[in-house]
Amino acid sequence: MPSGLASQISLNVIANLVASLDLADASVPLNKAYLAQMTTGVAAGQADVCWHDTRTIAPSGTDDLDLAGSIAGLLGGTATFVKVKALVIAAAAANANNCVVGAAAANPWVGILGATHTAQVRPGGVLAVFAGVADTGYPVIAATGDILRVTNGAGGTSVTYDVIVIGTSA
Repeated sequence: MPSGLASQISLNVIANLVASLDLADASVPLNKAYLAQMTTGVAAGQADVCWHDTRTIAPSGTDDLDLAGSIAGLLGGTATFVKVKALVIAAAAANANNCVVGAAAANPWVGILGATHTAQVRPGGVLAVFAGVADTGYPVIAATGDILRVTNGAGGTSVTYDVIVIGTSA
């Protein structure tokens, strides 16, 4: 059986701004889709590694995900990323605390936030980033720039989040 990865990442924004005016109602509809479709491979517009999980972090704890070597692969082996094409962090709606993404203490992955910046993912919120199909992705540097940190933003209760990473092995 041939192996490979076909990926489609999409973001749809649908909104309708409505106002009642003196003589009529006004409406400004928005329906915008952003889409990245990737075939299997390691070039622009391609991906060959996918990893996902639902994870829980203890109160005030951290979860360091080593993108270049210590994540157990979904079908065995190890999921090792050289480039990240898509990252999704979705915080559970039942969380009392935020999930804080980025700024690992050592060897931080600088792909989307740099070494010291973070993004707050509020309960029920989603952080999603994907490279365009003409892009080769966000680099992962083994041993020096490969740790994606997710932190429980406070004490008292644990947080749960879903993580999806799609990228390339070369």
